[in-house]
Amino acid sequence: MSLDLDDEIRSHGELAAFVRDLHQEYLSRGQEWENSNLERFLEALAAWIDSADGLYRNFGKDLPPAGDWTFFARSLQAATVYE
Repeated sequence: MSLDLDDEIRSHGELAAFVRDLHQEYLSRGQEWENSNLERFLEALAAWIDSADGLYRNFGKDLPPAGDWTFFARSLQAATVYE
């Protein structure tokens, strides 16, 4: 599973499928991940979000201005209590 800078997630269904694939990858080889526990994963997620504009710039792209950042934030928060 890989998401390149030219790839797009176009719907909440595609986002859910991507997260499911990520979960399956974690189950099969999560021990190989640099950030294999929740604490490290969330810390790395925040750091990546902070520096994402630089990564995009390095590849000659702009950080997508129309990203639904609130939806993503609500999704992360909801996952702390959703069953």
